[in-house]
Amino acid sequence: MNYMHKSIEELHEDLINGQVTSEDLVKEALEKTHEVQEKCNAFVTILDDAKPGDVTDNLLSGIPFGIKDNYSTKDILSTGSSNTLKDYVPFFNATAVENLYKAGAIPVNKTVMDEFGMGGTGTTGHTGAVKNPWDLSRSCAGSSAGSACAVASGVYPYALGSDTGDSIRKPAAYCGIVGYKPTYGIISRYGLFPFASSLDHCGVFSRNVRDAAIVVDAMKGIDKNDMTSWDSSNIHLLESLNGDVKGKKVCYIKEICDIKNYENPTEELKLHLENFMNVLENIKKLGIVVEEVSVDKKLLDAEPSVYVAISCAEATSNMSNLTGIIFGPRGSGANINEVMMDHRTHGFSPLIKRRFVIGSYILQKENQERYFKNAQRVRRLLVDTWKKLYETYDAVILPVGSGPAKHLDGSKDILTKDTAVLEEHMQIGNFGGFPSITIPDGFINDLPVALNITGNVYDDANVLNIAYAIESQMNFKNQIAKEVK
Repeated sequence: MNYMHKSIEELHEDLINGQVTSEDLVKEALEKTHEVQEKCNAFVTILDDAKPGDVTDNLLSGIPFGIKDNYSTKDILSTGSSNTLKDYVPFFNATAVENLYKAGAIPVNKTVMDEFGMGGTGTTGHTGAVKNPWDLSRSCAGSSAGSACAVASGVYPYALGSDTGDSIRKPAAYCGIVGYKPTYGIISRYGLFPFASSLDHCGVFSRNVRDAAIVVDAMKGIDKNDMTSWDSSNIHLLESLNGDVKGKKVCYIKEICDIKNYENPTEELKLHLENFMNVLENIKKLGIVVEEVSVDKKLLDAEPSVYVAISCAEATSNMSNLTGIIFGPRGSGANINEVMMDHRTHGFSPLIKRRFVIGSYILQKENQERYFKNAQRVRRLLVDTWKKLYETYDAVILPVGSGPAKHLDGSKDILTKDTAVLEEHMQIGNFGGFPSITIPDGFINDLPVALNITGNVYDDANVLNIAYAIESQMNFKNQIAKEVK
């Protein structure tokens, strides 16, 4: 029997009733890990010596899970999918991981990611590209590609991810599962390798909204080691899921969702937006009020560039410690400068080096006003625009991307400036630290597509409950990738 295809609550009930043991679950998860690794290359490290755990009243106890490789894990290789840390074994656990350990959860692998989270394809990790379990010729998106692939493949019911722009939510969409990025600071970032500190969020992949709530309930909490974390002890996500959404109001943005705004749209884009509009009509039956709003197109068009400027600048600063002196394999050279240059030249992939060059240029004194500070100003305008929407609406609901998963080689994908905002709008959730969740809402050419729900800060329970109600109306929760081609 495939126990790993079940939800967390179903697995917990089976454990309590003695229908299965934690040892059985760990064994199955490891067997599936090796199967998926052979087909999809989703893992950096496989913990073949993982031990079963005690089963307690905690829903996560005794159940296996996966960890994205940018979470620090004590005595377990943690590379950030980069050659610069290919042999790094930390001496401490990230707080989010430690909280799950305290709940009795069992780690069985570390998952592949784009190098240090800088990439949206799942192809820049030092161990190679991650393949989509629905179609091996396609991408899982990134950066949390391995975690999304593993959960979609039925390796375990949930895995950890991180989200700086859409690195949980877009891989979830491409893999037909749930991806949840909570409000900034509800989960401590201590022990998460920093990419862009003002944008980085910890989060989770699962196959249904209830499981996402269960995991974040266990991960969250104030942490003295992270000054941006806050006391969320009065927020109980699982208990808040009652499905009662009558009278809730959501909006979608005309400039993003109207097919007339796209010149020469692809057939996939047409089908994707048509499917999304049909879903909006159906959710009205739940008693949700759905309204169209308009946002300044110039402001929306500026959003992708703002993300590049801020994220690259922060990444350049955060990763200045990766010199080959403190961490990672030592470079060669006659002096310390040559050693560092050799380490960074040969250790980082071309994409990462390009981002460092951009970030360094933006942070030069003569460029800061024009690029970095202007990007911060536009970020504020975007966040204020969304905040204004939340005065009227409980959430903004939008389609994820311009269609299903893109091809790994990019040869058949047509992306234009028209689709840039459609592809990148979820970054606004990071700009404002807003809670944001992606759930599957259909299929195009036998590949999953999804919608995204983003709400106001601290309103995670409301956002998840709306997602839970919409999910309950559709038939896409708990799905496993049906065929690996």
